[in-house]
Amino acid sequence: MGKEILTMKHISKSFPGVKALDDVEFHIYEGEVMGFLGENGAGKSTLMKILSGVYIKDAGTITLDGEPYEVNRPSEAMEKGVAIIHQELNLVPAMNVYENIFLGREPVQGGGRLKKAEMRTRARELLAMLQVNIDPDCPVSSLSIAQQQMVEVAKALSLNARIIIMDEPTDTLTTQEVHSLFQVIRRLTAANKGIVYISHRLEEIDQICDRYIVLRDGKFIGERRVAESQQDEMIRMMVGRTMEEQMSYVPAHPEGVLLYVRHLTTDDVTDISFTVRAGEIVGLAGLVGAGRTELAHALYGAAPIRQGEILLNGQDARARSPREAIDHGIVYVSEDRKSDGLILNMTVQENMTLPSLKKFTKNGRIDKAAERKATEGYVAGLAVKTPSIHQVVDYLSGGNQQKVAIAKALMTEPEVLVLDEPTRGIDVGAKHEIYELLNEIKARGKAVLMISSDMPEILGICDRILVMNEGRLKGELMRDEATQERIMEKIVEGVEA
Repeated sequence: MGKEILTMKHISKSFPGVKALDDVEFHIYEGEVMGFLGENGAGKSTLMKILSGVYIKDAGTITLDGEPYEVNRPSEAMEKGVAIIHQELNLVPAMNVYENIFLGREPVQGGGRLKKAEMRTRARELLAMLQVNIDPDCPVSSLSIAQQQMVEVAKALSLNARIIIMDEPTDTLTTQEVHSLFQVIRRLTAANKGIVYISHRLEEIDQICDRYIVLRDGKFIGERRVAESQQDEMIRMMVGRTMEEQMSYVPAHPEGVLLYVRHLTTDDVTDISFTVRAGEIVGLAGLVGAGRTELAHALYGAAPIRQGEILLNGQDARARSPREAIDHGIVYVSEDRKSDGLILNMTVQENMTLPSLKKFTKNGRIDKAAERKATEGYVAGLAVKTPSIHQVVDYLSGGNQQKVAIAKALMTEPEVLVLDEPTRGIDVGAKHEIYELLNEIKARGKAVLMISSDMPEILGICDRILVMNEGRLKGELMRDEATQERIMEKIVEGVEA
C-alpha cells in the first residue's frame, strides 16, 4: 500500500432540496490509481469539485499529508498540487500547445513580456516525460483527442500536481490510444503521483486501478482492492443489483419476419443478407471497422446502396435519405449522440419532437399542447432525469442524453429501431433502464437491431447475434449457443493471415 496522501472524512454537501453528499469518506494513496465508481447523480462530481476548490463542503474534514486542506477556489487547489482533467477537455483550440499548458500561469520578464522560449522548453520537457511526440508550437486544434488528453496531463504535471483527477478520460479514445494513456498513468504512479480515475467502464477499472471507491445516492458504499473484487461486486455496490439482474433478459416470442435484407452491397459492406422478426432483439457483433455502422447507415438512407433489397413488411424500404427511412418505419440512433444524435443547445422537447413535428402540425402551425404532452409522456416513460422538458440537453448526464436520443427515435413510431452502441459512455444504472426499455419495445412486437462492442451486453440482451467482419456477414448465433469464444471464431473464419 502506498502512503496515504489525502484523506476526506464525513464530507457532506447540500444544494436546495438535494443532499448531494452524506457522510462520505475518500482516500488517495501515493503511487496508486483510485477508481471512482457510481451512477450519474451518485455524488462523484460534487466530491471532486470540493477537492478541486469549485465547491466548499458543508461538513467534514480533509487532510493533505496530515495537514488540514482548505481551498476556496481551483487556483488554491492547483497551488497545493491537485489537478483535474475534465471529461470535456479545457483547452483553447486556437492557441498552441505550450500556450495551453501555461495558460493563466505564463512566466513573464521585464516589461511584462512572456518568456516564450522558457515555456517552449518546459513544454517540450513535460511532453518528453510522457513519451509523446507533440510539437509545443502546433495549434491544439490540429491534435487528435488522444493528443489533447496528453496536453491536459502535461498541464497537470506543469503544476507539479501530486494528485491528478481524470474524469472519463477514455470516452473518445481508440483501443490503442487507451493503451497509450494507461502507459502514461503507470509512469505517473511510478513517480509517486496519486491518480483518481473516474470511469463507467468497469473493464478499465480492472486494468488500471489498484483500488476503487463506490458512491450511491450521495453515500459512501465502500472501498475495495481491485485484485480482490469481481465486476459483479462493483455493479452490486453501485446499483444494488448483480450483473445477471442488470441484463434482465426477457425471452422472445417473435412473430413473422419484419425486416428482410437481401444481398445488400454498398461501398463499405458486401452481399449482406439477414432477417429481423417482430418481437426480437438482434445483435450485430464485430471488431471496430467490421462494417456494422456502415450497414446501419445503409438501412437508414445515410449511405448509398449499390445493389440489394431492403423489405419491411414485404414492402420496398430502400431509402435515399433518413427522412425516407423514417417514413418507411426504420429509425437509427447514432453511436455519437453529441455530434449526430442530438442538438445540444436545444431543449429536451425540441430534440425529442424534431423528426416528428408533422404529427403535431395543423394548418401549418405546431400544436404546442400536443407536443408538450407527448414529450412529457416519453420523459416519464423513459425516466429521463431532467428539471424540465425545456432543459437544454447539453446539461443532462450522458445516460439521460441517450434516453432523449432514443425517445426522439421512438416518437417517429418505427417498426425497426437500429441502435448503434446504445450504452456507450453511460453508467450501469442507466444501462439497466435502457435494457428494460428494449425489452418493452420487443414486447410490443417491434424489432430492434443493436450494434454493440460490449460482448457481455450482446450476449445478455439479444435473442440472436449476427457476426460481421471486413464488411461481410460471417455467421449467425442463437442466444443459447453464443459465447465470446464462438463470436470470435466467427469473426476470424476465412480471414487471411
